[in-house]
Amino acid sequence: MASMIHTSRRGLLAAFAASAASVPLAGLAAAPAQADAAPAPVDPLPAPAGLTSARSSVTLPALDASYFTPVTLVSPLTVSVLSGTLARTEILSNGRRVALLTHGARTVVLPGPRRTFTENKRPFVDDFQRTLTGWGSSPGGGSWNTLPSGSDDYSVVPGTGLITLTTTGVSRHANLRDDEVADLDARSVARFDKVPTGQACSYGLTFGYQTTHKNYRARLSFLTSGAIEFRVEKEVDDVVTQLATAVTLATGNPANTDWTIRVRREGSRIRAKAWRSATAEPSAWSFDVNDSTLGKGRVGLRALANTGCTNLPVTLKASRFEVSAANWHTPPSVTHGDWVRVLPEPFDGTWTAELERTIRGWAGSTVPDALSFAAMFLPGAPAVTAGDGPAKGKQVLGEAGYGYLNAQGYRMVGADFHEYMNVGWTFSDGAYTGPSSKDVGNLDCSGYTRMVYGYHMGVPMAAKADTSGNRIPRQSRDMADYTPGVLIDRTDGVRPPAATLLQPGDLVLFNADSGDDGDPRTAAVDHVGIYLGRDSAGNRRFLSSRKTVNGPTMADLAGASLLDGTGLYAESLHTVRRV
Repeated sequence: MASMIHTSRRGLLAAFAASAASVPLAGLAAAPAQADAAPAPVDPLPAPAGLTSARSSVTLPALDASYFTPVTLVSPLTVSVLSGTLARTEILSNGRRVALLTHGARTVVLPGPRRTFTENKRPFVDDFQRTLTGWGSSPGGGSWNTLPSGSDDYSVVPGTGLITLTTTGVSRHANLRDDEVADLDARSVARFDKVPTGQACSYGLTFGYQTTHKNYRARLSFLTSGAIEFRVEKEVDDVVTQLATAVTLATGNPANTDWTIRVRREGSRIRAKAWRSATAEPSAWSFDVNDSTLGKGRVGLRALANTGCTNLPVTLKASRFEVSAANWHTPPSVTHGDWVRVLPEPFDGTWTAELERTIRGWAGSTVPDALSFAAMFLPGAPAVTAGDGPAKGKQVLGEAGYGYLNAQGYRMVGADFHEYMNVGWTFSDGAYTGPSSKDVGNLDCSGYTRMVYGYHMGVPMAAKADTSGNRIPRQSRDMADYTPGVLIDRTDGVRPPAATLLQPGDLVLFNADSGDDGDPRTAAVDHVGIYLGRDSAGNRRFLSSRKTVNGPTMADLAGASLLDGTGLYAESLHTVRRV
């Protein structure tokens, strides 16, 4: 199916020649030193420039003539079968490994230009279009955590997130479960349903939030007189410090009047402003201060009825929460020189003249590989349309979501590769599946995997379940047993597989549903990803599409994308397969 988008791929060579990277295999030669020493980098997806273009990035050193000399293969090539239970053949040129093939698999790992793949936080908006107790998940922003824990004073009705204040002197917090946000540009829109009596009520946009007693906030106080005061402050271990003198923004404010708070934090610089939402945003900041006490943390809202407020309950009604730009404190990053190519047929262990021509053609190539295509659905990836084939004129690459939201605000599973493109698809067995207008631009975890290996890399796919071992099944639970290729490792029922022979491009499959208490050896796999490589901390990191993140990611929102440690995915790794 790769041939379907040849026309548009001419543009890919300029925009996407390099994208993600992978972990070096034992003995797999990295790209030559000349590639590392090259001048200014090529950047198909620009890295964050402050807060104006926060997005994922994929970088590749500029390639000059010095790069191509070492990657030219000499004759003859040396072919040898490696020892071990997994049959693998390595190809050497002048003593340097230039390809590693696995018997029974189509994927081949080759050295190439070193690539660095980095993901940063994607912008998002929550306009609370759901109905539920608690606040649930924010589209693209993570799940909401509400404190005090277990309180029934948080709910959502279509268009409004509600925080009901029933007790004076007790702060109520709703923040997003992402502890890594550093710089940001965020705003909230909210109103109180009453003018307080006795004492004031307040609502604030919190950032750098580490605990309920350690956070920054830009806060509006709604006084009993109807006046509005604006403050920017920090709280550390119950000590509240005003970072600047409070300002009065209004002297009369009827109930149910929306107010917007905006905060922009860059390093130690904090700027904040607030205004009636029905009016134009002020050009000037109310506060421009410096403070570096608190580093990374969560973002969210805080509401409080001061001790002495006499007309409880008072309800804060939030209609919008937006992070228009943000940087993680340390964005996850993977760098190395492994590229993943796919053969037309599984390697049967026989080295042929045709196979040698294929390997020689791939030597040093920057034509997009499996990891390149996987990277082109991450945050910030630009849209690319097909030039021919069944998807002609449809988007086949570009930032993807996970699925649409139902009435309760839960993200739905079911977005396959062809639904992302909004086309129907006839599979090799003759089965036909129609388009889905609700899932245009979306890919669930298995749909993302099929988009990369099926649509873009040409591995046959099945419409639904398939036990032939010749086609990629629709769901991850079937992929664990029947994806074409080779089983690399599987849980023994006691611990996750060590996966010592894991290589870039391998499928990693998980039993991540904490509600599944069956035998780990037979429990249904429910999530699939593509192994990417070791990050800057040395941990094994993978790509997958997730509900909470709302799309493909290699980052740690809603569970670290790691196969090491004690996190959700590290402990629930079930099966590793090589396509």
